[in-house]
Formats: sequence, C-alpha cells, structure tokens
Amino acid sequence: MQRRDFIKGAAGAGLASVAAVAPSLAIAADAPVINWRLASSFPKSLDTIYGAAETLSRRVAALTNGKFQIRVFAGGELVPGLQVLDAVQNGTVECGHTASYYYVGKNMAFAFDCAVPFGLTARQQNSWMYAGGGMQLMRDFFKSYNIVQFPGGNTGTQMGGWFRHEIKSLADLKGLKMRIPGLGGKIMAKLGAVPQTLPGGDIYPALERGALDAAEWVGPYDDEKLGFYKIAKHYYYPGWWEGGPQLSFMVNMQKWAALPEAYRQAFEVATTEANMLMLAQYDAKNPPAMMRLVQQGVKLHAFPKDVMLAARRAAFEIFDEEAAKNPAFKTIYTEWKKFRDSEIQWFKVAEAPYQNFLYYVK
Repeated sequence: MQRRDFIKGAAGAGLASVAAVAPSLAIAADAPVINWRLASSFPKSLDTIYGAAETLSRRVAALTNGKFQIRVFAGGELVPGLQVLDAVQNGTVECGHTASYYYVGKNMAFAFDCAVPFGLTARQQNSWMYAGGGMQLMRDFFKSYNIVQFPGGNTGTQMGGWFRHEIKSLADLKGLKMRIPGLGGKIMAKLGAVPQTLPGGDIYPALERGALDAAEWVGPYDDEKLGFYKIAKHYYYPGWWEGGPQLSFMVNMQKWAALPEAYRQAFEVATTEANMLMLAQYDAKNPPAMMRLVQQGVKLHAFPKDVMLAARRAAFEIFDEEAAKNPAFKTIYTEWKKFRDSEIQWFKVAEAPYQNFLYYVK
C-alpha cells in the first residue's frame, strides 16, 4: 500500500469540504477492523472541549462502516492529562487530544500549535494552519517527536482568569501564584507572578486550599462548570495569551502509516469537523454562561492598561530571545510573525471597524 505523504501539502486537503470528501470513502467488505485508544487531556465534565474527541470517534466509525473504532479516555484514565504527547510519541496509545502548549518545557515551538500570546485569533489560526503554511511547519516540527498532528478544536479568545483580589496595576502581579500554562506563564513570570501548570480537574482544589491566588482555564461555559466563581469573584479579560488557542489531535507516526488509506482520509475529515464544531459550540454556550456568572455575583474587569502593555513588551522580548537560541522556534516564528502581521493589517481594515461599530455604537 502506498502511503500518502501528509507531511507535504497537507494543508490543502485539510480544508476540503466534508460533504465532498465523505461520500468518496468507499470501505471494502474485507477492510480490516482496527481499534485505537485516544488519551485526552481533559475531564469528561467539560463536554465541549472533551467532546471534540468524541466527535472524532463517532465520525470515524460512521465513515468506515464501524470498522475503525477509536475509544476515548478522559484525562488521567490512561495517562495523566499533561502526558498525552509522551504517550502518543512512545506508542502507549495510538492517538491523543491535547493542548500543545502544555509541552513548551520540551520546546517553546510547541506553542505555535496552540496559542502564542498576542498572536492569532481562532479564525486566523485556522487560516494559518490550513491555508497559510502553518500545517507544513508544524508537521515538520512534530516529526522529531514521532507524531502526526491535526487541528482539533478552538475555544476562541479566552478570558483572563479568576482572581481572589482585584488587579489594579502591574504591581499587583508581584508574587501572585497563578495557574497559567504555556508561554503565557513565562510572560507572567517575567512580570513577577509565580505561574503553575495544572490540568483542569486540579485547579479548583488548589484554589480552595489557597495554593493558588488566581487561575485561568477557558471561558464562561467551562469555568462555570469547574466552579471557580465560588472562590475567586474577580473575572478578568481578555486572555491575551490565548487569542485563538487550538487543541490538537496527535497520532503516532507508525500507527498512522499502518492505517489503510480510506481510514486515514476518514480520520482527517473527522478532525476537520471536530475542529470547526468546537468553536461553534463555545460561541453559542459562552454568552448565557457569562450572564449566569454575573447573576452569581461575579465581577468583570478589563486588565489594566499597564498590565497589557508590559505583557506585550515582555512577550516579544521572550520570542526574540528564544529565536536567537532555538532553531526550531526561529523557523516557525519567522513565518508565523509574517502571517500575523499581514492578518492584523487586513483585520484592521475590515473586521475591526465592523465589530467596533456593532459593539460600541448605539
């Protein structure tokens, strides 16, 4: 069987219409029955973010007449939520669903597969991945980790987190213990905070016992489920470190190569559907959740301007420093930044004026 090269030119196939591709997936009567396990980083209670893996499983089964089955395991059931990449890399599981910025301790370049502070929105991230060269760059990077990567959902711009006390200026971040992973955590550290990386299910207990002063997760819908508002009433925005955070499906390269071609196509089609569906669900579920939180006494705050400016300055200082010493980071960052700057100019002309009129002119 000739293997299609997903590393080269994969981005174009990713945006193929699901409706157009799905009918062409002809599964032969003698096609093998294949069973995979998927390790998620997320608890089942977070139905939207965890649910992307269930969407993948359901759609792959439907597209292969039930012959390719993927069983989904929640964070901690097979491996700890922050060790999904390792489990896929070494073949403990065939595939996983996670946030790549959990692994910036291995290489900061992982952040480009999820979220970079003051970076791309969800729409721009999809554009970069599927049509702007991002998929090619990330696939090349992931090869050294024995993984094939697929976009697997997006939350949209996240909230800035829950704080026990009001943040009135940059000085209030000094010594503040905050759950914030990825590059956002590195920036917070540069601003004087003490960042920590915890999986979703561990955040509430840490807040409750005082091990954390603040925590960020996703946004109103998920945050309400996790109950953060019961302990920390100050809810900040925007989550400048996660303007459009992408989740990813990761597949062990040997397991991917062994799949029949039709099964690989079914998997790719299903990941595209799961990727788009998650964002739609968050956009529908966050507004009513926000209203419920406000009714529970939650106080909404914008981050002070000095915090925003200092964070942006620190972010690009960190990026430049990393690019000077990390060839993998530099390769991706150079192209990513060109794309980001171009997107900003276009959105400044069309999208931003339209949104500003809708939101602020009465």
